[in-house]
Amino acid sequence: MELPNIKILDEKNKTLRQISQKVKFPLSNEDKKTIQDMLTYLKMSQIEKYYEKYNLRPGMGLAFIQLGIPKNIFVIVNEVDDEQFENYVIINPKMISHSEELIYVGEGEGCLSVNREVEGIVPRYARMRISYQDENGKECEIRVREDLSVAFQHEMDHLNGILFVDKIDKNNPFKDKDKMREI
Repeated sequence: MELPNIKILDEKNKTLRQISQKVKFPLSNEDKKTIQDMLTYLKMSQIEKYYEKYNLRPGMGLAFIQLGIPKNIFVIVNEVDDEQFENYVIINPKMISHSEELIYVGEGEGCLSVNREVEGIVPRYARMRISYQDENGKECEIRVREDLSVAFQHEMDHLNGILFVDKIDKNNPFKDKDKMREI
C-alpha cells in the first residue's frame, strides 16, 4: 500500500473553524480521489507495520475540512477484525435522532488535528440515527452506536467547525462523569 500525500491541518489552523458547505452531485474526480486517499490513509494508520514505517498516529475518521476543504464530507474506517475494515463515506449528514444515554471514551478522545494529550471527557450520545448521501448522491440512513456513534459525532462536529477539545469543560474536565457510561 502506498501512503497518500495528504496534509492534515493542525488545530491552530483557523480553517478548522469554518463551517463546511453542502456538497452538490455528481462529485468531482478530485473529491473522489480525496475520499479514496483518506480511506487509505486511515486504514494504514491502523495497521502496525504501516503506522510504524510512516510514523502515523492511528485514526478512525477524517473530515474534508481537516485537509482544508470546507465540504460536508467525512470518512470513517472502522476495524471490525484484525486488519479487516468497514469504510463509511458520509456526505451531507443530518442527525435524525439520538439516545438520551450519554457515553464517553474512557482513555479520552483523540483527533488527527490535535497533536497533544488532552485530559477530560467528551459527552456523546450512545446511539444515533443519521441521514446522508453516499458517493453517488443516493439518500441513505444509518444507525450507529457506541464507538461508531462517537466517531460520527466527532466528524460531524468538524463539519461545523467544532473540535472535541471545545466540548471538554475547562474548569472541570471530568464534569458529570458519573452521569455517563464509559466505553
